[in-house]
Amino acid sequence: MTTATPSTALATIQPVFTDPERLALAGFLAGYRGLTREAYALDLRQFTTWCRARSLNLFAVRRADIEGFARDLEARGRARATVTRRLCTIAGFYKYAVEEELLEHSPAAHVRRPRLDYESHATALDRNELGAMLVAAGLSPPAEHALLSLLALNGLRVSEATGADIEQLGLERGHRTLTITRKGGKVVTIPLAPRTARAIDLAIGERTGGPVFLAADGRRLDRHGAGRIVRKIARRAGITKAVTPHTLRHAFITASWMPGSRCATSKRQHRMRTRAPRCGMTEPAAAWTGTPPTSSPHISRAPPGNPHRLAATPPDGRSRQADSQWPPQDTAREAVTDRDLNVSANRRYAWTG
Repeated sequence: MTTATPSTALATIQPVFTDPERLALAGFLAGYRGLTREAYALDLRQFTTWCRARSLNLFAVRRADIEGFARDLEARGRARATVTRRLCTIAGFYKYAVEEELLEHSPAAHVRRPRLDYESHATALDRNELGAMLVAAGLSPPAEHALLSLLALNGLRVSEATGADIEQLGLERGHRTLTITRKGGKVVTIPLAPRTARAIDLAIGERTGGPVFLAADGRRLDRHGAGRIVRKIARRAGITKAVTPHTLRHAFITASWMPGSRCATSKRQHRMRTRAPRCGMTEPAAAWTGTPPTSSPHISRAPPGNPHRLAATPPDGRSRQADSQWPPQDTAREAVTDRDLNVSANRRYAWTG
């Protein structure tokens, strides 16, 4: 019987990524932040795991491999929107590698992506369902009531609501306000509905700093905890639909465009704003001469023989051929006065006051 003696030789472990691949991954993800970066990191993690299971290096992948990855996602029941987003992330990664001269050409440049439906399949809430959720939230703890009010009455994204701090609450022109950070890092100040402001006051209590919404362990509430709160309130309201925080944002935008809502009315007024009449004069306005503006010439029917042309007849009834100098050159252009310019300006900025 022979006994095997253990070998003392060291096994060489191949690195997961080469230096150019590691540089491309780090550089591509460094261009994003927040939830966008997390989503792209998840997409690339799944793709690199799929490549490692088939002993493929990232920079040795061909177009057929990426097509196979997409078909594998579809076989596992992933939605077409999910598959399309995965492929968009992969295409963006290889495009970045080409731009940084880490790769000669992108294997994902001509990868076919699934067609998406242009019709939205998002869950919709009508006014009655939205009102039932607000009633159920009013009977819930103050923090849950404040969260639902921000989502449903102010239309905030879940990341904007959960990222709000007490120090960002303020008062401006008699209105309670909240400063939030939107997508892309844009900081804006929004007015709060009276019901939302009262709910936030009850939620923060005597606290003077920190997050507005806290989880059970005392840390900041995340989007997953906010989703659980929204689903719990929906069940209390008797709604059997799959309601998410973004569903409330959809409901807010839909309700704001309903007839009679302030938001819809103000936007229609903005589009129907009266504009100042255009003036053809390039020189300074002429002085007022006391002569009333010349009226437009009378338009008569076309003369026989040319049924498609309209003939302009002077006010005194003479024919155009009889007086080739009509209308006179000095009255062809109306005088523009300071009063006319002021009236036009008032009409133009009537809705901005």
